[in-house]
Amino acid sequence: MADDLGQDKRKQHRARQSGVKAEKKKDKAKKDANQKEPELTARQRNPKAFAINSAQRAERNFRRKEDITAKKQHIPVVDQTPDEPPPVLIAVVGPPKVGKTTVIKDLIKSFTRTNVTDIKGPITIVTSKKRRITLLECNNDVNSMIDVAKCADLVLLLCDASYGFEMEIFEFLNICQVHGMPKIMGVLTHLDMIKNPKQLRKRKKELKHRFWTEVYDGAKLFYLSGLLHGEYLRNEIKNLGRFISVMKFRPLQWRGAHSYLLVDRLEDVTNTDKVRRDPKCDRDVVLYGYVRGVPLKQEHMVHIAGLGDARIDELSTIPDPCPLPGTEKKRSLLEKERLLYAPMSGVGGIVYDKDAVYIELQGSHSHKEQEQSGEAAEQAELVSKLIDKKATIDEQMDQQEFRLFSDAKPIKSKDFKEEQEDSSSDEEDDEGEDSGLDAAASDEEQDEFNADDWRGENSEDEEEQEDDSDADDSGDEEYQSLGDVQATNDSDSDDEEARVLASNMSWKTNLAQKARDAFLQRHSESKNLMRLVYGVYSERRNQEEEQEANEDSEEELGGLFRVTAKKQSQQQKDKDIRDKDERCFFEYHGDNTRDWLSEENKGLIKNCFVTGKWKASEDAENLLKMDDMSDAESEVYGDFEDLETGEQISGKPKAKDNDESDEESASKPEELAAGKRKMTRVEEENLTKAELMAKKLKLKAKFDAEYDNGEGGQGEEDTGRITGDHSFYEDLKADAQRQSELNKSEFAHLDNEFRIQIEGYRPGLYVRLGFKQLPAEFVENFDASYPVLVGALNMTEENVGYVNCKVKKHRWYKKILKTGDPLIISMGWRRFQTVAIFAKVEDNFRQRYLKYTPNHVTCSMTFWGPITPQNTGFLALQTVRQDQEEMRRLGFRIAATGCVTELDKSSQIMKKLKLVGHPFKIYKKTAYVKDMFTSSLEVAKFEGAKIKTVSGIRGQIKKAHHTPEGSYRATFEDKILISDIVFCRTWFKVEVPRFYAPITSLLLPLEQKSQWQGMKTLGQLKRERALQNPAQPDSMYTEIVRKEKIFRPLKIPNALQRALPYKDKPKFADPKKVLQRVAVVNSPYEQKVAKMMKMIETNYKDKRNRERLDMKKRIKNFREKMAEQLASKERRQKELRKKVSRAISKVRGKQTK
Repeated sequence: MADDLGQDKRKQHRARQSGVKAEKKKDKAKKDANQKEPELTARQRNPKAFAINSAQRAERNFRRKEDITAKKQHIPVVDQTPDEPPPVLIAVVGPPKVGKTTVIKDLIKSFTRTNVTDIKGPITIVTSKKRRITLLECNNDVNSMIDVAKCADLVLLLCDASYGFEMEIFEFLNICQVHGMPKIMGVLTHLDMIKNPKQLRKRKKELKHRFWTEVYDGAKLFYLSGLLHGEYLRNEIKNLGRFISVMKFRPLQWRGAHSYLLVDRLEDVTNTDKVRRDPKCDRDVVLYGYVRGVPLKQEHMVHIAGLGDARIDELSTIPDPCPLPGTEKKRSLLEKERLLYAPMSGVGGIVYDKDAVYIELQGSHSHKEQEQSGEAAEQAELVSKLIDKKATIDEQMDQQEFRLFSDAKPIKSKDFKEEQEDSSSDEEDDEGEDSGLDAAASDEEQDEFNADDWRGENSEDEEEQEDDSDADDSGDEEYQSLGDVQATNDSDSDDEEARVLASNMSWKTNLAQKARDAFLQRHSESKNLMRLVYGVYSERRNQEEEQEANEDSEEELGGLFRVTAKKQSQQQKDKDIRDKDERCFFEYHGDNTRDWLSEENKGLIKNCFVTGKWKASEDAENLLKMDDMSDAESEVYGDFEDLETGEQISGKPKAKDNDESDEESASKPEELAAGKRKMTRVEEENLTKAELMAKKLKLKAKFDAEYDNGEGGQGEEDTGRITGDHSFYEDLKADAQRQSELNKSEFAHLDNEFRIQIEGYRPGLYVRLGFKQLPAEFVENFDASYPVLVGALNMTEENVGYVNCKVKKHRWYKKILKTGDPLIISMGWRRFQTVAIFAKVEDNFRQRYLKYTPNHVTCSMTFWGPITPQNTGFLALQTVRQDQEEMRRLGFRIAATGCVTELDKSSQIMKKLKLVGHPFKIYKKTAYVKDMFTSSLEVAKFEGAKIKTVSGIRGQIKKAHHTPEGSYRATFEDKILISDIVFCRTWFKVEVPRFYAPITSLLLPLEQKSQWQGMKTLGQLKRERALQNPAQPDSMYTEIVRKEKIFRPLKIPNALQRALPYKDKPKFADPKKVLQRVAVVNSPYEQKVAKMMKMIETNYKDKRNRERLDMKKRIKNFREKMAEQLASKERRQKELRKKVSRAISKVRGKQTK
C-alpha cells in the first residue's frame, strides 16, 4: 500500500548541493550579498540581455509612448475648490417620457434609503463623507435647458433606446458646447421594449457611436435594462451612483470668474397688510441656495434668469441644512447622516430662520416614528387647525358667546365691551394719572440706562447688580402705580372694572425699555468659559483693585479714619470665594499659594481643559490630522483582505533613505525584516497610528510617481528605459499646486465673519439673499419645476452698449437669418431679445452691411445689449415657444452660435449705396450728367468723388450745373457715349437699433411659462393679418428685353475701294431672285389611283377601330368572370373555416367537461 502511494506521488526535484553548478551559484550569491544594492532587477544585472535590437522600432515605441503621455496632459489649473465644496449639481435632462423622475427617485433611494414621491426643484443629498450632490430635473423647455446647462456640473442625458436620439438631446448638447461643456453621461432607457437580443446589441452599438460623435470618443453610456415594480434594477442604479460619487470635474472659464447659486427655497416676506391692500404690489423676496463659482459679494448686482437684474438688499449666511458628516473615521455613512434636503419637494429638516421656522420631514426613520406615535398625529391635527384659522385672536374673542340659561339670549364679548365704553370722568383722570406715572418711570429708567452706559462683557459685577435692581425698581414702580389706582377707586364697582382694564393694558407700556433691560441682564449673567480658563480677568482684577484703592483714599476722613463701606456679609462672601480652588481670579501673592497666572503654572493645568499630549500615538491633534490626510486614500490605497482566498495584502514599505543614520537602521532590525517579508495580521494590528500613516503615505508617493511619470533619473534606475523630459509640465503642475495651497492658507487663520467681510461669501456656504421690489407675478406664478438661477455680474457687465460678435448660422437650422429681425440671445447669465445687424469684415477692416447671413461661413454681428467679456460664447434663437407646429416646421431651434469679439460704445457698419446718373451732353472727355442728385447742394458735397461708367471708363465730379437741377459736369479718361450709365459708389453708416428686452418667462402663469412671446418679425405680423407686401418694380424679376442694335452701313471711301483687290471690293449687284415652285396637275389615271388608295386606307383604319373595341369587350368579360371565380373561392374558404372552427370548439368543450 505504501509502495502504491509512493508511485502515485511525483518525485520532487532536489537542488544540487555539490559540484560545479552548485559552486557557481554559491559564488554568485556571495557576490550579490556583498553588493550595496542587492535588490537589482534583471535588466540591471544583465543589461546586454535587454539591449535594443532595432533602433527604428525603439524610436517608434518611444514616440508612441510620448504621444500617449502628451494626450493625457492638460494645462494645470489652480484648484479653487474650498474646504467644504458646494454640492455637485447633477442635472437629469431628456425628452418627455424617458424616465427622468424615476431615475432621480431611484438614485435618492439608493443613497438615502428614502422614498420621495414628488420631485420638485433641487434635491440635495449626502453621498459620502466628503461629497454631496444636488439632483435637478430639467423639463422640456428651452429656457430651462439653457439655465441648467449654465450651472450643471454633471449631466445625465436620458434617451429612449426604442425610439433613438430626439431633437431635444442635440439641442441641449449644442447649448452645453456654447456655455461651457460639463461632464456628460448618457443613460439609455426602455431597453426592455426591444425583445430581439441581436437587434438590441445592434441598437446599443448604433446609439453608442452616435453619442460618441456628439460628445467625445469613449464617453460613458449607461444601460438601464428595464423596470421592476416601477423601479430600475438596484445593481444598475448602484453602479450609476458609484460613477457619480467618484466623478472629477474640471473648472470652466465662465463659472471660474463668476459666482452663482441655484435657488432651492423661496420665501415671500412682504408685509401681509400691504399685500392685502394691493395684491399686485412689489414683493420682498428671500432666496436660499449654495454659493458656487467664486466668492459672492453683496455689492455686486445679480441677474435672476427669467426675471432680470436685481440688487441684493440683504446677504447673510445661515447654517447648512445638509451638512457633511463628522470627521471621525468610518467605512460608511450612518442612517442619521444620510441627509436629504428638498424643501420644494416637502422633504428636509427643521430650518430656523429669522422670518419663520420651517418643519420638514427628515428621512425614513422619522417616517416610522410618526407612524408609530399617536401624539404626533394629534399635534399635526392641532397645528393644521391653527393654520386653517383665518381670523386673529382678538376677532375670535369678540365672537365668543355666553348663555346663562338654555333659552336665554347669548351674550357676546363685543357687546360687553360696548357697555364699558360709557365710563365716568373719574376713570379718565385715573387713566391720565397712570399714564403719567408710567411716563415718569420710563424717563427715570432711560436716564439710568444712559448713565450706566453698557460696556459689553467687561462690565463690572456691581454694575450688573445695579442693572438688576433698576429693572426690579422699574417693575415695582409699575405695580405701585397700579396699586395707587386700586387704593383710590375701591369704593366704586365701575372703578374696579376700570382698574381691571388698566391692569390688563399696563403690560403694553414701555415694551422697548423692558426688552432692553432683559437683554442686558441676560448678557451680563452669561459666563465666558474661555476667559475663566485662561485667566483673562487678571487685567480686570487689577482695575478693580485700583478703583478700590481710589475709593478708599476718597473715603478717608482726615487721613486717620476710614468709612466702612462693606457690610459684614459681603466680606464673608469675598472670603469664601478666596478659599475656593479657582484662584486664577485673584492675584494673591502668598508664600504657600501658587500664582496660576504665570506662564509656568499655566502649563501645569492646561491639559485639564484642552486636549493634551499623553503619548505621541494618542495625541488628539495628530490623530485628527492623520485622519484628514488618510481619509481620501484609506479605502483606495490601504491594506485589504482577499475575501476569496483569505490572503492579507499590504503595501511593501520602501527602503530607508540614505539620510538616516546607521544607528536608527540598526535599532530597528525587526522593522526591516518585516518590510522584506509579508506582515502578519498581529503585526499590523500592533502598528501605531503614525506607522500606519507613514506606510500609506509611502504607497501614495509610489503611486503618484508611477502615475505622473516621475523624474527622469528614477525612471532610468527602475526600468532602464529611455523616458521623455516632462520637467516643464511638472513645473507647471507644481506652480499650480503651490498657488492653490497659498490661496487656501491666505484666509485660513482669519475669523469666519472677518473672512467673509474681506473675501466674500465663499463657495460652499448656504446663504440667504434678500431682494426688494420684485414683481408680484414672480411669487404668485412660481413653479418649482422651473429652475431659478441667480448669477452675479461683474462691474463691467452691469452696463449696456454695442456688442460685436462673430457668429455662424447653424447648419441644421432651415431658415436663413435676416438683418433687422429680432433674435433671442443667451449670453452669460442672461437671456434677452435684441435686434442684430449682420456685417462682413473686408480687407480694409470695413464692416460691410449684409442683408442675410451667409451659409457655412462666419460673419460679424452687432447688437445693443449687456456688455459681456470677450470670448464669451452665446447662442441665438428665433423663438422659445413650445409650439408643436413651429417646432415641426423648424426642426432644430438653435439658429446660430458664436462668441463675443469686441466691446464698444459705438458701431461702424457701412452699407454700400450706388448713385446712378445719365449723360445728356458730351464734349470729348467732358460730359454733363443728370438724375444722380436732386440739388446743387448735394453735388457740392460730392465734388471730387470718383465715378465710373458701366463700360469701365473712370471719371471725377467737378462742378454743379444750373439746369436741370442736380446735374453736374464731370471729366472722364476717355470719351463716353450718350447711352452709357454713370454710377457713383458710396458708403453710409447703418445705425444699430437700441432694443434690449430680457426674457421674463418666470413671471408668466404656469400654463404660459413655455409660451413667452417677444417682439415679432414683420413677416409674422403680415402672415397673422393676411397682408401682402406692395410690389416694387425695382425688386421684381422681369424678363429683360433688349432692343436689337441697328448698326449703320459700312461706308468705304472711294480711294480705298480702288486700292483694294477685287475679291475685297464691295459688290453692289442685285441678289438672285428665288424661283417659285411649279404646280403639278395629275392625269385622270393618276387621280383614279390616288382615290383608290385613299379608300383602302380608310377601310383599314375602320377595321383597326372595330378590332380595338372588340378586344376591350373581351377583356371586360374576362375580368368579370375572374372576379366571380375569386368570390366563390372565398365563400368556400369561409365556409370551410367555419366548419373547422365549429369542430375545434366542440373538441375543446368536450375536454373542459
